[in-house]
Parts: sequence; structure tokens; C-alpha cells
Amino acid sequence: MSLNIFWFLPTHGDSRYLGTTKGARAVDHSYLQQIAQAADKLGYGGVLIPTGRSCEDSWLVAASLIPVTQRLKFLVALRPGVISPTVAARQAATLDRLSNGRALFNLVTGGDPDELAGDGLNLSHAERYEASVEFTRIWRRVLEGETVDYDGKHIQVKGAKLLFPPVQQPRPPLYFGGSSDAAQDLAAEQVELYLTWGEPPAAVREKIEQVREKAARQGRQVRFGIRLHVIVRETNEEAWAAADQLISHLDDDTIARAQASLARFDSVGQQRMAALHGGSKDNLEVSPNLWAGVGLVRGGAGTALVGDGPTVAARIQEYADLGIDTFIFSGYPHLEESYRVAELLFPHLDLARPEEPQGKQFISPFGEMIANDILPAAAQS
Repeated sequence: MSLNIFWFLPTHGDSRYLGTTKGARAVDHSYLQQIAQAADKLGYGGVLIPTGRSCEDSWLVAASLIPVTQRLKFLVALRPGVISPTVAARQAATLDRLSNGRALFNLVTGGDPDELAGDGLNLSHAERYEASVEFTRIWRRVLEGETVDYDGKHIQVKGAKLLFPPVQQPRPPLYFGGSSDAAQDLAAEQVELYLTWGEPPAAVREKIEQVREKAARQGRQVRFGIRLHVIVRETNEEAWAAADQLISHLDDDTIARAQASLARFDSVGQQRMAALHGGSKDNLEVSPNLWAGVGLVRGGAGTALVGDGPTVAARIQEYADLGIDTFIFSGYPHLEESYRVAELLFPHLDLARPEEPQGKQFISPFGEMIANDILPAAAQS
């Protein structure tokens, strides 16, 4: 099975060290363009663009990088509850057309109650997933060309439709990650690819089996992906030294403050990440070559694969053997590490090489619409 390898755009900031301003660098458009173009040239299939109030807007970042890349796909955050599913469908179709079919979407329900409240979303964990299911049902159907009437508990639309379809048919793929039962139920019903954060293989196997079984009950199949950091060097000793260096400026107070902030999240996945390290710099290798140091101060994906190229490739193959075909990697700093990974790890993997999309016409050949959705008479004959 050829593997899809994605990289990460650090729109929340980048550095040589975690938890300190030492070695930090400004993340402006020029820097993000450097990373995106490096990923494009090096053979990464796409880039994940994060979301949240600490990040630049993922949709605008993706749109700005379309003209300076050729093959790279953009995995953009889709946020139920803060936007209408119909408007989100129009935005998704537009981004897909402008990028010539290079748009992917990552459903993010959110886990930080403070941030969600700031965005006007005051639902419990269970209610957010109810709303996410309704949102996604409408979003998918509208993108697939249906005219949708929907009267849900949280969302109601009447006559929702899309006049200009996406390039990818029936619509761009939907990715999603979540560890709760409600999240797995949503994935089984709604998405093409279920993402997990980098837990030990036995824990990942359990989640995959649960989602796969739930999807099968609905007559569906779901693909699987994993989100990990990676620290690869020419030798295992150099890789572990680089891991130690990454957290060399972390003190106990900084770790405690970061963990206290992350503890307010109602995300089951975040709780599972925190349990791997327990807030301590001791015993961070939680599985062979799987290191939990990143999660000491970073929310979300908190583990890294550490080692030389053949060793990390062997660990990747263990995940691939579970059914994972997509790996979303990152490393600090993201520009230099994109090259290290390509040079030291790619030769040991069976990669799915991205192809440059062929040009497609997406402008309506019928001129301006009349009365918002009616084609000129000549175009209808």
C-alpha cells in the first residue's frame, strides 16, 4: 500500500525549541510560502492547516498559497457551529475550483470551552456532536448537488443548494478526528478518512477496529490516517539528542501552566494525549520510538516518532499494517525538518506521489446569473 505523506503549516508559530521564545521565528506569508513550496517540490501530498484563535485563518492561508504551488493539497478546517453549512459548502466548492481540485476538509468540532464561547458556541460536548452531525449531513448533500430541506435540533435550512459544483466529484473528501464514542459514530456515518493522534499502536488498533465496525454496520468503509511529529536524523543517537534539545528550555513551571490550560478541554483525544506523559519529562518514550515530549506544552498532537530513517520507517509500517494510509507529519522548525524528513525518511517508504492536476474550466459559460439562480434563456435551450 502506497502511503500518503502530508506536512504541516505552523500558522500558530514556529521555533527550534518548545515552550520558550528562544529560537522562535515570525510566521508571515513569506515563511508559510517557503514551507508550502518546499512540501510541494519534495513530494508531500498535502499540508494540514490548523485552526483556532491562536492560528491564522486556514481558509485564507490556503487560498493565498494556491498560486504558488502546483500539486500540493490543502487540508482546511471545517468548523461546525460557527458557520452555516450552506455557506461552508459554497466556500468549499470555491476553494476546490480555484485550486483545481486540491481542496480537502478537516471537520473540527473543537475542545476548548473558552475559545468556543468566544466564537458564540455554547454547547456541551454531546450537543456539539449532535450539531456536527446535522451540519455535515447538510454540507455533504449540498456539495453533491442536492437541494436540501433539513429540520434538525440545532440547524434548519430550506432550499439549500449550490449552483457551481466542486471540481472533485461527488465532492472533496472529508477528514475527521475524535476519540469519543460520539466522534466515532460521526466518523462511521459521515467521513472518508478518520484521523487519530499518535498513540501507541495497540491503542490505535483499538480505535480503528471500533470505527471500522461502526462504519460496516452502516454499509460504509472508512480510510484511516494518523497525525504525528517526527524527529529523524542520520543515527538513532542523533535523533534522540534532537528530541532532548527540543524541550531543553522547558522547566517544570512552564509544563504545569501548559497542562493546567489544556486540562479545561473537554476533548477525549486531548485527555488521552495528556495521559501518555502525565505532565513529567521522565519516561517520555511511551512505545518504541514514540516520544510524548511535544505534548508537554502543545495541545493536540503531542507525540513524535524518533530515530534514523530505517527505524522510523519501521514504526510507520507498524501503523500502516493496521490500515493507516495517510500520515500527517510535522517537525520543529517546519521548513528545515520538511527537508530532513524527505531526505532521510522518504527513501525508506513506499510513497504515493502526487500528480499535478489538469486544468479545468470552472467559470460558468452562460454569463451572469439572472435573479440569483436562473440561467439566461439561451443557455437553457
